[in-house]
Amino acid sequence: MNHFVIRLHDSTQSERVESVVSFVGEDVSGSFGIQANHERMMTALIFGLARYRTGNGDWEYLAVPGALLYFNDNVLTLTTRRFLRDPDYTRISASLKKQLLAEEENLKTIKRSLHRMEEELLKRMWKLGRHEI
Repeated sequence: MNHFVIRLHDSTQSERVESVVSFVGEDVSGSFGIQANHERMMTALIFGLARYRTGNGDWEYLAVPGALLYFNDNVLTLTTRRFLRDPDYTRISASLKKQLLAEEENLKTIKRSLHRMEEELLKRMWKLGRHEI
């Protein structure tokens, strides 16, 4: 049976998973699968769960808040802000809801705050420019 390697990278950790038989993920076009010797590809995974099967036949789940996937020379590289791995679907689903959704909400709040700050800065620059003319 052909195998490939998954390399997982996030902002705090890197992991390597050997002897992977298949990977199932989802991007904006829908679900897709990858097996060993797949052609080179790159896509962006959406927020949610992916899964992969190792040579022993067990599935392991991978929760990501979006990720960049690159497959080349039998190495699948996933780069993301954060990932969670767990063989138990129920447990990782609960973790996804609890941790990653809270993280996403915090990120949205920060983005809104930065947007407001940017608007205020532009308003002040515009007012300063009007006074100088």
